[in-house]
Amino acid sequence: MTSDHSAMLSSFAPTSTLRVGINLGNPLLATTDEQSHEVKGVTVDIAHEIAQRLKLPITFISFKTAGATVEAVKNGDVDLVFVAIDPVRGADIRYTPAYIQIEGAYMVKATSTLTKNEEVDMLGNEIVVGKGSAYDLYLTREIKSATLIRSTSSQSVVDDFMNGSGNIAAGVKQQLELDAQRYSGLRMLPGCFMVINQAIGIPKARAHFENTSNYLGTIITELKQSGFVAQAMQRHHIQGAKVAK
Repeated sequence: MTSDHSAMLSSFAPTSTLRVGINLGNPLLATTDEQSHEVKGVTVDIAHEIAQRLKLPITFISFKTAGATVEAVKNGDVDLVFVAIDPVRGADIRYTPAYIQIEGAYMVKATSTLTKNEEVDMLGNEIVVGKGSAYDLYLTREIKSATLIRSTSSQSVVDDFMNGSGNIAAGVKQQLELDAQRYSGLRMLPGCFMVINQAIGIPKARAHFENTSNYLGTIITELKQSGFVAQAMQRHHIQGAKVAK
């Protein structure tokens, strides 16, 4: 191992254990196994591969929201996270190339007069979205006329929506569809309002963060090209997402 690599490794994992922040707010990326109660998913598989290549032990720290996951890496409580690429978060986080792309979509009640995404940003419309999520950050920048109502988390969006908040729910298409199975009288608007690139993020506050990011970026590129990411998606029955180019 070269001295440069040793310095990078020491900065990247200062506790000598790779501490990985897992966002459980997006079921496409990670969930908790009902029997073992351990985290599983595409992000978990990628993290294990990185730890194996670095010859480091690994520990997972779970968070209920993307916002909490991002705060943890900014504060140095974890060494890397799997989050959506966003310019606001990018002020403190360095991203690798994306490994997967997912869609953000709108859901309305069956009685709604809305039929397409272009009708959402109108005066009088109220969009329910998970606080601090990639969708929240994006819609905060893009929505000009409608109002945003922020739920505690992405998982609570549909419940809040059905309890009378807003007239539109926004989030991961698959999460909305899954949550909607608990209710009746809901429908998705066709297509998506955004495509989200998911990547690994590391704190810019660490020394050698550029070298670390480049190293992880090389791994991500290899895992995409080799079919590792696609196989992980298939293994975890992930639909409605695709491997990023």
